[in-house]
Amino acid sequence: MSLSTLLSTWQTDPNIASNIAAWRTFPTRPAQFAPFPDDLHPALVDALRAHGINALYTHQATAWQRAQAGQHPVVVTGTASGKTLCYNLPVLDRLLRDPQARALYLFPTKALAQDQKDTLNQLITANLQYPISNPHYEIRVATYDGDTPAEARPRIRTTARLIISNPDMLHIGVLPHHTKWADFFGHLQFVVIDEMHAYRGVFGSHVANVLRRLKRITRFYGSSPQFILTSATIANPVELAEKLIEEPVVLVDDDGAARGARHFLIYNPPVVNRDLGLRRSVLLESVRLAGDLLQHEVQTIVFARARRTVELILSYLRRGWSGARLETFAHQEEVRGYRSGYLPRQCREIERGLREGRVRAVVATNALELGIDIGGMGAAVLTGYPGTIAGTWQQAGRAGRKTEASLAALVTSANPLDQFLARHPGYFFGRSPEQALINPDNLLILLGHLRCAAFELPFQAGESFGRVEGARVAQFLQFLQEVGVLHQSGDKYFWMADQYPAQDVSLRSASPETVVLQARDDDEWTTIGQVDQASAHWMVHPGAVYLHEGRVYLVEELHLEQHIARLRAANVDYYTQPRRETTVRLLEKLGEVEARGATKSHGEIAVTSQVIGFRKVKWFTQEQLGLGEVSLPPTELVTTGYWLSLTEGTVARLRQQGLWTSDPNDYGPNWPAQRDRARVRDGYRCQACGTLESGRAHDVHHKTPFRTFTSYRQANQLSNLVTLCPRCHHRAELAVRMRSGLAGLSFALGHLAPLFLMCDVRDVGVHSDPKSPLADGQPAVVIYDQVPAGIGFSERLFDLHDELMARAYELVAACECADGCPSCVGPAGEGGLGGKRETLAILEALSTDRNSNGLSL
Repeated sequence: MSLSTLLSTWQTDPNIASNIAAWRTFPTRPAQFAPFPDDLHPALVDALRAHGINALYTHQATAWQRAQAGQHPVVVTGTASGKTLCYNLPVLDRLLRDPQARALYLFPTKALAQDQKDTLNQLITANLQYPISNPHYEIRVATYDGDTPAEARPRIRTTARLIISNPDMLHIGVLPHHTKWADFFGHLQFVVIDEMHAYRGVFGSHVANVLRRLKRITRFYGSSPQFILTSATIANPVELAEKLIEEPVVLVDDDGAARGARHFLIYNPPVVNRDLGLRRSVLLESVRLAGDLLQHEVQTIVFARARRTVELILSYLRRGWSGARLETFAHQEEVRGYRSGYLPRQCREIERGLREGRVRAVVATNALELGIDIGGMGAAVLTGYPGTIAGTWQQAGRAGRKTEASLAALVTSANPLDQFLARHPGYFFGRSPEQALINPDNLLILLGHLRCAAFELPFQAGESFGRVEGARVAQFLQFLQEVGVLHQSGDKYFWMADQYPAQDVSLRSASPETVVLQARDDDEWTTIGQVDQASAHWMVHPGAVYLHEGRVYLVEELHLEQHIARLRAANVDYYTQPRRETTVRLLEKLGEVEARGATKSHGEIAVTSQVIGFRKVKWFTQEQLGLGEVSLPPTELVTTGYWLSLTEGTVARLRQQGLWTSDPNDYGPNWPAQRDRARVRDGYRCQACGTLESGRAHDVHHKTPFRTFTSYRQANQLSNLVTLCPRCHHRAELAVRMRSGLAGLSFALGHLAPLFLMCDVRDVGVHSDPKSPLADGQPAVVIYDQVPAGIGFSERLFDLHDELMARAYELVAACECADGCPSCVGPAGEGGLGGKRETLAILEALSTDRNSNGLSL
């Protein structure tokens, strides 16, 4: 049995073939070689030949030329294309020729750093002959991260010539202690930034400031290192690289690596309820495909987005669950899991097992997405869209790391973004629309790193910080002096506070404040992690389900003033979704342009949110199990937003055609009397839970929604009215809610926007308002950055407005549901209406290439 046999079977099996939305085959590509450069050190040439490498790929040769010219190359080629040699060759060449030279490698994860250290050591210790007997020419390589023993650190600082680390350790463990690294920084000639595309959004904005601090310190010690960067395919690699290092870069993207034939299929699980748009579980279908691959002896990696999903898939595969089969693997070690929380020795063991073929399948989070050496996998199964096109290709690229044929299968979930790609595969295969966006000058992020920089070295009056001009830096320094952490003496600003600022700056959050998570363990409270203060309201509110290291916790208490959340281990079959009330107000409009059927705008806004409760949702079936109430104070986020407001003409046309239900209900002149009659009839008691009125009058609810009637007299008949307390009324409204077209538009845009932003759905917020203060009372949908002061997402969406509208129309129009579902405009309540028809009408009015409804202006 083989991969080709299985692919032939799938093509003829109606249970599989009917669900394949797209099947693309990329033919074998021969390698494009270039001879070793004449100026490459002979010892390196010998070492490469000893490893069976007798020539370079063309992109490796180009990267060498750019580096030798003193430029800063950014290498953007495919997975397993040999990007490592693009930086190893110029770095090792320099270290061989200059015994004082030093180099720093930065990787986004510790696992990747350890893997690259092993690769370097194989090259150096086994084959590299040093040019002279002088021991100073010896290239000592060391990792320096949170796992490095304290007793080993002084020796590493003084003897290692090539340090492998990560931005977090550089930020908190190296730069604040630069005096211990004086010799290293004084002779630092190269800084390598691998997997550059990982440094985007808040994290990338922080890393850009860490690099500003690094360059400031190297200048102090008299060096000016050269940068070499590598990246997966994104739309703006040069822009991102230049924002990170604030130097001009040159692009190297002439991929000369060989590649075997690659099959890429998009598999959309079958619909099990067409009216509701429900599909079979993405998890079970992924297990089904992986089981087939294992039965055909194809070494497979299965990617999942959540750690809990990893453990569930692992359990199914180890039991041999695959469709109708139920078999048990003789050796469970043949199928392994791989995610954060595993011990380093476990991870190294799994990686070796994959390379040696002892491990037949591995189920992993994106911890294995990056370039860790796991050998040549035959297939990759992606359980749901990874969130970015770049990430999808990264995961797919883990299969086919040889010249043999390979398979990548993207199994789509019910998420609107997954369904858009399943229905429009050409958009996925055609290009990478994603731009990795960062904003190093975000107010809170910049201020935090200026504090760190002032701790590291005094600021000179008028000194700039990267590309932040001296005049603006002076304003920050004056503020820090006023709050008592800096002291000006002459023309310098000195750090005066007792605290160590780097420890208060998380590279993963723009918020300086955190909430510590404590879990009870044998009658003692143990700290298991932390979340930023802003996220605590929706992540660890009382009653929330919180996942950590594969364990499920239930939040018992949240003390915001003490910055502590108390959790307990729990065994529940659901997760929680917060329910919020949100209001938005305009601070400053930065841009406004008339668009088709609407006005598009962007600017600074204040978003006030309050978590008022939560939903309990059953894992994988998405069944609504119940509601919970929460009483937390509101929070305000000052950020940037993009919004579209419908014109009066558009709303009038929709209203005329009966396709606008966002106007408030007019219950008619008899409503007050009918409402009171219903309360009297029901004895002023909730007809659901029996609660008697006390102070506040109970609500009166329409059993059949008011909007479904043509006459208020019919709607307000006593037989259609029932008295409910506020809590039961809210539950009843959820069951029969009528999703408006505006709410459907908001749902679709909020889920589709990340396709263009290279971010997670949670990185942006979305809010709809039929009488928005952002649009002078007109209906509007706003999408905003979930980061204080913004990161650039909203301005990008403002520029992409027309394309966003067109893609949203395609998403909703192609959905097979009858009237709204989780894959398009969102579901209605049981017995309610989903608003799909209205949403389509709005999108037709807003899309530049749509005119089928006669709603164009």
